[in-house]
Amino acid sequence: MKITKVEVFEFICEGKPFFRVIGCRVHTDEGIYGDGEAALSYGVGASAAFGMVKDLAKLVIGMDPMENEVIWHKLYRTTFWGQAGGPVVYAGISALDVALWDIKGKALGLPIYRLLGGKFREDLRAYASQIHQGFGPVHEVKKSVQDYYDITKQVVSEGYDAVKVDFMCYDENGKAYTYEDRKAMLLPRVLATFEERLAAVREAAGPYVDIIIENHSNLDALSAIQVAQMAEKYKILYFEEPNSPNVKTSKFICEHINIPLANGERIFSRWQYAPYFENMALQIAQPDIGTCGGLTEAKKICDLGHIYDVSIQAHACGSPISSTVALHLETAIPNFIIHEHHLCFLHQYNKDLCTMDYQPVNGRIKVPELPGLGNEWTEKAMAGAVKATVE
Repeated sequence: MKITKVEVFEFICEGKPFFRVIGCRVHTDEGIYGDGEAALSYGVGASAAFGMVKDLAKLVIGMDPMENEVIWHKLYRTTFWGQAGGPVVYAGISALDVALWDIKGKALGLPIYRLLGGKFREDLRAYASQIHQGFGPVHEVKKSVQDYYDITKQVVSEGYDAVKVDFMCYDENGKAYTYEDRKAMLLPRVLATFEERLAAVREAAGPYVDIIIENHSNLDALSAIQVAQMAEKYKILYFEEPNSPNVKTSKFICEHINIPLANGERIFSRWQYAPYFENMALQIAQPDIGTCGGLTEAKKICDLGHIYDVSIQAHACGSPISSTVALHLETAIPNFIIHEHHLCFLHQYNKDLCTMDYQPVNGRIKVPELPGLGNEWTEKAMAGAVKATVE
């Protein structure tokens, strides 16, 4: 079997100019194809990811798609920017790599998790992610303490027993907090607002629902410690991205708090993860399979973390492809902790990109049993996308 063509897509999500999904479809001479995603759908970088997938695709034409390790090594070693690379180059590698796993599963008639070693669990515990922006088909900004209480009640009533919340996304008036609001030591009023919201979420959730603090790396080491020490009494499952990813500051924070730290959506490849594990500078690793180097690399990161008793929650905030591949990885590793079900997977513009819509039931979600990924880009989405073809 040989790779004959790669199609690269920038999917158009109507009314969502800041959500730009970059995907690919890898074709073979046997008619089997696979789909992948470069998971830079938000923030700045989608157009760069589109170009990177297109550039890397030229290097895989004519290669055997079953040899994912050989292809990965070529993309890493012969592109100059692959070694010690950042999000754009690794997102490009990731998209192609996931598509190769999809091809391999389809060719063998097996779901990807079987190729990774089997199923450790029949279904996965999932948490409701980003509920401070609502948790339904419409994006909402949560401002008041009552807003935080009500959305938590809603999510718990749907069967979730874990939620993730950014308590410093917007102030009481719905205005986004700035860098000045978050640096060094937080002002007493800002910290009080944080605690009022956190207390409301805990009250609404009750004692048996886990709370994850989301932070998007917006604090620094001092304010992160300040927040964690305040939050400890609310029984937090873990504190995500407390500050800009840095091994030394992460270790410093760990030494001054009693809440586990999570990080990883902005850490790429096993080489960047290794010092965090070696220094015990995080307790939950969150590799994004669409940016860390693909499934081939993500499995290595998980295995490396397992040596140090680090738990895994794959980061997923893109198209349903990103969520689907996360399920395959998470069910096939022993050190899984919980699955992220992001609010973007509830929005119709995102659901329309893929053929399958996998949703949790009572806070649990099953891994697909179809060959390969068990999900594909829809014909409609591909027809409306900006497209480049490499042959």
